Amino acid sequence: MIDSNSPEFVEALARGLSVLEAFDAKDPEMTLAELSRKVGMPIATVRRNVLTLEALGFIRRHNKHFLLAPRILALGSAYLNAFNVEEAVTPELHRITSQFGDAANMAVLDGTNVLYIAHLSESRGVRRNASLGVTYPAYATSMGRVLLAALPEEEIARYFEAYNPVKLTDYTVTEETELRDILIETRAKGYSITVDQLDYGITAIAVPVKDSTGRVVCSINSSGYTPRLTPDELIAQRLPEMRLAANRLSQLFTRFPALLHSLAPTAAVAR
Repeated sequence: MIDSNSPEFVEALARGLSVLEAFDAKDPEMTLAELSRKVGMPIATVRRNVLTLEALGFIRRHNKHFLLAPRILALGSAYLNAFNVEEAVTPELHRITSQFGDAANMAVLDGTNVLYIAHLSESRGVRRNASLGVTYPAYATSMGRVLLAALPEEEIARYFEAYNPVKLTDYTVTEETELRDILIETRAKGYSITVDQLDYGITAIAVPVKDSTGRVVCSINSSGYTPRLTPDELIAQRLPEMRLAANRLSQLFTRFPALLHSLAPTAAVAR
């Protein structure tokens, strides 16, 4: 994989993608000046990128504000369709939710975050909701801790150089020494449990999903409402089924090699 200093790196394309990624729930609509400040690029550069993306149908304007257009969904659906994510992953997530209710997810590392690539839920509560394409800080999620624990030591060191921890709840662990100890424990146990780390009311258990060589390529979890779950109940009731699901998904990758190749972790953790 090339880096941003390579002559093969297309700076203009990178800038355009940065503009698209700048829109989120906090900033669904922005002026050129607001976009410029958020992405850290000159307003003239942002303007050229926005107008190009508007011409391609990925951005729309409302008065002096710009926002994402529905066509942006085609980019995400192209991934899901190309790699048969629905066919490969959804049956196992459905099996988990049909047994335990609540929600089940699959995620990969994306820089210092986890990126949700599959999600199934029985209901939607007031707390944070996972959905396709959503990212959350890896240190605050069960799936993120599983994925970080599987990294080589040099990449874990790179992660801690890049991450910017925030206390999302009163219980969120942000101190590096404590997080490193958690990763060591997670690696030894082969699973991770988080309680009210990402948001109040979210308790989750995650396990790694491996390829045929034993390399961790993604993780899956089962989450529920904290007052109704305890870590001991997760271990006794859900952990065996989560490990079974992970093994089945590992075997499924032989039928969907392109999906496996797309999930394979890259060398660099931080972006």
